[in-house]
Amino acid sequence: MRFATPLVASLLVLAAPAFAQDVSVDTLRELGDRFDRAQIEGDRATLDTMTADDVIMVGSNGVRQNKADFIAGWTDPNVRFQPITVTDRYFTPLGPDVGVVGGDVILRGTMSGRPFTTRLRFSDTFRQIDGTWRAVHIQATRVPPAPQ
Repeated sequence: MRFATPLVASLLVLAAPAFAQDVSVDTLRELGDRFDRAQIEGDRATLDTMTADDVIMVGSNGVRQNKADFIAGWTDPNVRFQPITVTDRYFTPLGPDVGVVGGDVILRGTMSGRPFTTRLRFSDTFRQIDGTWRAVHIQATRVPPAPQ
C-alpha cells in the first residue's frame, strides 16, 4: 500500500499534459485579429514576431514560400491594402499550445497604383513556441469570382 500513493501521484503528474485545456477560442480570435491586422498594415515587426522561422506558407498560387517571402509580400511598398472584414471565421483548438484560425476574406487595394481585388480562403495554424504564439503553417486559396 505504501507504493500505491507514490505510484498514483507519479501517474497523475505524467498524465497532466493529457488533461491540459485546449487553447481558448478567445485566444485564437485575438491571435487571428492581430496577425490579420499586421498583414494589412504591413507591420514587419509584428509579422516577424508572429511568424515562425520555419513557417510553411502555401500561397494562393500554390507555391510554397518561406518566412522572408511571406513577410515581403505583405510589406511591399508598392502594395496598399484597404481594411478587411473576415467572414466565415473559424477557430479550431488542437491542444493547449496549438490551434487553427481561418476564414474568407476579400483583399482590395492597389499594386503599383493599379487596383486589385482578390478573394481568399485561408487557414493559419498557430503554435506556442517558447511562450510566444507563432504562425507555423499558412494556407491561402484563391476563390474564383462567382459566375455571372
